[in-house]
Amino acid sequence: MALTTTGTTAGESARATNGAEPAPAEISGGHLVAKALKAEGVDTIFTLCGGHIIDIYDGCVDEGIEVIDVRHEQVAAHAADGYARITGKPGCAVVTAGPGTTDAVTGVANALRAESPMLLIGGQGALTQHKMGSLQDLPHVDMMTPITKFAATVPHTARVADLVSMAFREAYAGAPGPSFLEIPRDVLDARVPLENARIPEAGRYRASTKNAGDPADIEKLADLLVHAKKPAILLGSQVWTTRATEPAVDLVRTLNIPAYMNGAGRGTLPPGDPHHFQLSRRYAFDNADVIVIVGTPFDFRMGYGKRLSKDATVVQIDLDYRTVGKNRDVDLGIVGDAGQVLAAVAEAASGRADNGAVGRKAWLEELQAVEEKAKQKRLPLQHSDASPIHPYRLVHEINEFLTEDSIYIGDGGDIVTFSGQVVQPKSPGHWMDPGPLGTLGVGVPFVLAAKHARPDKEVVALFGDGAFSLTGWDFETLVRFNLPFVGIVGNNSSMNQIRYGQAAKYGLPRERVGNTLGDVRYDEFARMLGGHGEEVRDPADIGPALLRARESGKPSLINVWVDPDVYAPGTMNQTMYK
Repeated sequence: MALTTTGTTAGESARATNGAEPAPAEISGGHLVAKALKAEGVDTIFTLCGGHIIDIYDGCVDEGIEVIDVRHEQVAAHAADGYARITGKPGCAVVTAGPGTTDAVTGVANALRAESPMLLIGGQGALTQHKMGSLQDLPHVDMMTPITKFAATVPHTARVADLVSMAFREAYAGAPGPSFLEIPRDVLDARVPLENARIPEAGRYRASTKNAGDPADIEKLADLLVHAKKPAILLGSQVWTTRATEPAVDLVRTLNIPAYMNGAGRGTLPPGDPHHFQLSRRYAFDNADVIVIVGTPFDFRMGYGKRLSKDATVVQIDLDYRTVGKNRDVDLGIVGDAGQVLAAVAEAASGRADNGAVGRKAWLEELQAVEEKAKQKRLPLQHSDASPIHPYRLVHEINEFLTEDSIYIGDGGDIVTFSGQVVQPKSPGHWMDPGPLGTLGVGVPFVLAAKHARPDKEVVALFGDGAFSLTGWDFETLVRFNLPFVGIVGNNSSMNQIRYGQAAKYGLPRERVGNTLGDVRYDEFARMLGGHGEEVRDPADIGPALLRARESGKPSLINVWVDPDVYAPGTMNQTMYK
């Protein structure tokens, strides 16, 4: 029911003119959800419908929040994660009770490990039916608590918006992450007097998270970098999360420090920048005297800290106090926002007669020689004319195809491991991968989020055939919402990252147990759902097919048959398990 500018409904105004006492304005729980989302800046929810949650949709219509409905709740949760990464605002997924909420668990868990701020709202049976066995009743909060930063039940309609704002506040405490709210059906559908509902005001219920760290530690780090002969810096996902591109670039250029990037930090420096390094990271970490790790935990990607020289002075900067010094001792730990910390360090190092930049020229040249050697060693494979197509040739063609406006999304195992060595985004915030949980199936949801949030950008996604199969039916959602993208399936009819490990461990006679897929024509699948599809068997046809997909203006899939007996170096080293 619409409210007039005086806060009363049209019917209440009529009663007032007839001399009756006007009734207080009322609002439902679903409309309070929408108001709270709007206050946080959320303009889109991703959802799969259910009877427990439809009042939220009604509220979203009134608040101008777009409702994107998908075919699986895992897609909704992944899309909310992707939306947060692209926009810098929290993502939101809304799912029904029971299987609707359990289907979304993987997306929430992925957001937790990727430090992505999102809110999952799940339905629940009515409070009046608590513990009576209502439809789809499950202990959602108990299940979500280990994989969220905050999980709660909304106990009363008047508290709905208050709990939503609380969930967002918790999502941004320290390193960001997901929150979960379940809202019982009778709480969501009930109406309460508007004056009784707590509706936190936009911009007034969350403090700034832009912490610059301890000033004394900032000075220590500035001194370390100024006097370092062979420093190196790793710019991780928090550099993009905190939108710290400018201070990060300013620091490495001013002090002449070689920079390596991982996760969402890729693209902080453009390819070709003299401080952009990629292939010499192991050499740098073995030989550097000062190593600064920004926004990346010492997890499996870092060999739990063992891949850093024992002789180096190691500095770790992170939003989360619990991450600093975990798995490996550090010489200096700074808890704070990457942008604020790096800007403060650059300022502390400025104004000195010698900041050490000139003296590090030889160190950068040494690393550039290592880079060039690695590049030349791999170049023949990137230009290989072999058939079946060598994966390095495929990812080389994709890298050549990307523009400064191309958001690249990687969703797969072995094929995406190849791409991580070759594909270089041209701009910050233009690389998306699952993150450290290693979740397959994020590709289509991330495409959905990225293209919806940034329709001005081109979205290019590389899928393994196994990864695409997990959430591929939502290709139809992309068609339905007219969200064109260039999709490539590196098809080897296998879950090759696992296959290699099985062959190595159990021998070739048992390499094909539980990891072999059918020869699926994903190009035909795309056309069946209303998109653009092509099949490629000749490496010379990859580039032209990519161009035709771009020009089609449709969601697309190029099915590229790659050699199933070629493995990425990371797969052969089984680094993900070490």
